[in-house]
This record gives sequence, structure tokens and C-alpha cells, in this order.
Amino acid sequence: MEATPNLTTDKAQRDYQLVCLAREKGDEKAYADLLKIYREPLYLMLLKMTNDPVEADDLTIEAFGKAFRSLHQYTPTHAFSTWLFTIASNNCIDFIRKKRLRTISLNSMCTNRDDETMDYSIPSNDQNPEEEIIKEQKIAMMREVVQLLKPRYRKLVELRYFKEYSYEEIAEELNLPLGTVKAQLFRARDFLYQMLKGKESNI
Repeated sequence: MEATPNLTTDKAQRDYQLVCLAREKGDEKAYADLLKIYREPLYLMLLKMTNDPVEADDLTIEAFGKAFRSLHQYTPTHAFSTWLFTIASNNCIDFIRKKRLRTISLNSMCTNRDDETMDYSIPSNDQNPEEEIIKEQKIAMMREVVQLLKPRYRKLVELRYFKEYSYEEIAEELNLPLGTVKAQLFRARDFLYQMLKGKESNI
């Protein structure tokens, strides 16, 4: 593949070749290789930002998902790693900002215009019967949509989210490299998201 002048290091050239294979040929191994190379450093950066392993792992998945969906927008004016980490850090900052807006201490109090103390009203987390029905409908809808996936993606989703297999267990069950399992699950999640967006408006 022709070298790109703006990518001066071997690492940047390698990444650009993988990006081209992934976006132009849909090469699953290229997706898996990018994931394998950057999953750990990306996770560590997000762990420092959130100080929460679960949130960092979820945000790592989201970052790769956003990057893989936007590969057509990537240009080699910067290294792929710079582009990917920028997506991840911006997404994490948005997450932290929204989380802070949602979080209100039970002891928080404020005063109104007349200097009267007011308590925040904290809604109950218990679901009422109507919410329970909606939840059941969404679960049923999720299973229905999963059946529309291609067999390889459907099997991955069923093992991961219905049977709660670990990535390692899925790789062993399907005799696939671990990186391939993770990359294909990212793509399967994106397919599900796109299909569910149209269906949720009906509930």
C-alpha cells in the first residue's frame, strides 16, 4: 500500500493500512488488530478519567464503536491513535458531565427566592406496573431483533448477553481469536442499535 507522507512512523503507517483494510474491504482481522493494539491503553486512560473499572470498560467499548462507525471520516493528517484517543476522551468527558447532572445528593438542599430552604424531591426507583410491562416488551423486542442478525453475529450476541459468556468463553466456544470476537461483537451491537432505534418509537 502506498505510503502516506503525513504518517512518518512505522506504527502510524501500520495503523493506516489496518484502517484502510477495515473501512474499504470490511476486513474483520483489521478491526480485531486495531482493537487488540489499543484496547488496553485506551482502557487505562479512561480508568484514570473515571476511576471506575466498569465505567472505563463500557466507555472503551463505546469509543471503539464510535471510531469504527466513523472510519470513513478519518484522514491521515493525524495518527489513528491520536484520532481514536480524542474520540474516547471527548466521549468520556460528555459521560462525566451528564453523570454529574444526574447525580444529586440525598442531603443536598437549596434556597428559593424567598430564602426558604427546600429539599430535593428524589423519585422512587421502583417500577410501577406500566413500567414493568414496557420493560418486558423491550426485552421481547430485543430478542426479536437479535433474530434478524446474520447467524455469526446472532450467535455472538446470544452467548454474550443472553447466556452471559465472557469474551474468552465465547472465543473458546466458537474457536475464534479473542480479538475477532470482540471486534465482531462491537459491530453486532451497532447493528442492534440501528435496528432498535426504529422499533423503540412504537413502544
